[in-house]
Amino acid sequence: MLTILGFAMIATFLVLIMMKKMSPIAALVLIPALFCVLVGKGAHLGDYVIDGVSSLAPTAAMLMFAIVYFGVMIDVGLFDPIVRAILKFCKADPMRVVVGTALLAAIVSLDGDGSTTFMITVSAMYPLYKRLKMSLVVMTGVAAMANGVMNTLPWGGPTARAATALKVDATDIFVPMIPALAVGLVAVVVLAYVLGLRERRRVGTLTLDEALVRESEPETETVLVGAGAGTGAGTVSDGSGARSGAARGAAGGSVEAADGDAGSGGASGDGFQGLDPNRPTLRPKLYWFNALLTVALLTAMIMELLPIPVLFLLGAALALTVNFPHIPDQKARIAAHADNVLNVSGMVFAAAVFTGVLTGTGMVDHMANWLVDTIPDGMGPQMGLVTGLLSLPLTYFMSNDGFYFGVLPVLAEAGQAHGVSTLEIARASIVGQPLHMSSPLVPAVYVLVGMAKVEFGDHTRFVVKWAVLTSLVILAAGILFGII
Repeated sequence: MLTILGFAMIATFLVLIMMKKMSPIAALVLIPALFCVLVGKGAHLGDYVIDGVSSLAPTAAMLMFAIVYFGVMIDVGLFDPIVRAILKFCKADPMRVVVGTALLAAIVSLDGDGSTTFMITVSAMYPLYKRLKMSLVVMTGVAAMANGVMNTLPWGGPTARAATALKVDATDIFVPMIPALAVGLVAVVVLAYVLGLRERRRVGTLTLDEALVRESEPETETVLVGAGAGTGAGTVSDGSGARSGAARGAAGGSVEAADGDAGSGGASGDGFQGLDPNRPTLRPKLYWFNALLTVALLTAMIMELLPIPVLFLLGAALALTVNFPHIPDQKARIAAHADNVLNVSGMVFAAAVFTGVLTGTGMVDHMANWLVDTIPDGMGPQMGLVTGLLSLPLTYFMSNDGFYFGVLPVLAEAGQAHGVSTLEIARASIVGQPLHMSSPLVPAVYVLVGMAKVEFGDHTRFVVKWAVLTSLVILAAGILFGII
């Protein structure tokens, strides 16, 4: 019964948010509360929620201060050289813009943090998508898939969890998987190229002057959610609403700098500057200090010198103090990013209700055991393939911790009984990450859709099929190369 109720709870949540009947925060709170009562454990709801909040509080703190830190780094111009290079490649060609989105997201993903990747990618690419009237769900989908492939880096999380759960070396998992992951990244770029061509056919290829003229027209966002559809399945009015705090700060502190004023929007002879090159928050004299501070911060994260929330707290405080020594300027930078901080932290704590109920009631355990028990005995020698296939739905419907520490050891034990090595099982377990990065249980995805002003349901409908395809490409490459 718990298995059925668990799947029913997840299905209800996904259907309601994709049909836009409830907001993600309301759905993450009310649906698990209802199912907790249906399970007959309503009296324990408070305990489950507190346990969930306690487990996700460090993540919420990390995201809060990471958003402030990297928001300040975007404000002061740390990432402008990378952005300029990508945007120079993009020009005003929709195909190049989508491919550039994939490349930028993949490059920035080297730091291992999804929130950072999405903040920088959206801040840089959002103005281009708006000016060219391109689909913003294409941007969020491509960025999420590129980050999902790169999320398998040993310091990204999933690989380290698999290594810990199965007591193997993370290097032995990741290094042999590099060829398969490289194929997956190529698949994302190829997919970006195809989606870009589709966008080019829809909006056309513009000159710079034509694109700038579009800025003065009313904005509507075409949402492409149909499989292979050449036109949007619907439109989401974007009006003149302000972008998120981080995006506003990156563009110079005003909507006009990002969306409306051709004179200050950062246009150059080669194309667009997604980050306003004349914004008053730039600190060119402190560029190398900020670069060294960021390198030191990421190095400390990889070496685990301090808990990540503590590192970002210290980093944000130091970045604000050095770059904006005057208190009013510091308050202005914090206020510029406050909307994004509030949205993301609120979503994380709402997700804590969902995960708390799913775990506390035992539904997640019953769901995992049911899936493992349904594996036919004849599939035993193919446990690598089975693990790879199961990683797609399981890492989407449950947290990485739940999958890697709860389900993976069971799969590994079943594989060993049929002669499949633990390392093969571990490598197969990370192929579902391109899909996982769009899971409603991943806090970073709310940074992505929030900054891009995209409905989570629209993003989900668009990205799931492409993310599944990317994951299957990685799995097929792993099997073809003899890695899995």
